[in-house]
Amino acid sequence: MSAPETHMTEMLATKAEAKNLNFYYGDFKALKSISMPVHERKVTALIGPSGCGKSTFLRCFNRMHDLYPGNRYEGEIRLQPDNTNLLAPTVDPIEVRMRLSMVFQKPNPFPKSIFENVAYGPRIHGLAKSKDEMREIVEASLKRASLFEEVKDRLHDPATGLSGGQQQRLCIARAIAVDPEIILMDEPCSALDPIATARIEELIEELRQRFCIVI
Repeated sequence: MSAPETHMTEMLATKAEAKNLNFYYGDFKALKSISMPVHERKVTALIGPSGCGKSTFLRCFNRMHDLYPGNRYEGEIRLQPDNTNLLAPTVDPIEVRMRLSMVFQKPNPFPKSIFENVAYGPRIHGLAKSKDEMREIVEASLKRASLFEEVKDRLHDPATGLSGGQQQRLCIARAIAVDPEIILMDEPCSALDPIATARIEELIEELRQRFCIVI
């Protein structure tokens, strides 16, 4: 195999794969026999009309449907490199959500400071051993989310005081602070104006150099 072919194979490495996935809201079958991969360091975009199942499929990855009674899965979603079936009954949904972060349609900052919003995940997962390490994680995440320069002088101000676009970038910073294996984005720009949307789209292009993204 030549060097260019090897490089392409690495770029298309599968990070997760749905296999014969069905999903039911009670008796209603919302997803039917979906099999598809998502690739490492790529953006996989789900496109289709309203109500066709895009969000339903996305939320299967981090088991958000488990929060409501009557929902059930059939099939598998395999996460690499350990080949874990994310839908297996023996797999703890909380552990799944530690490995996959989600950004929602509308910005949903916690009623805390900008700093504490980003620090929340690393703190509960024990990712920082000191205040200095926590500060480094928060600053690095805000920089990756292209927000640090705008908020560096007011990190302890309420996050709710940010604009809509800034709040969404804060939510992205919060999502990447735990160094997830996959970032799930459920129409992250639908509630934003065109300028803020363009910023988020540029940010997604930067983030895919490091993360697997499904949107």
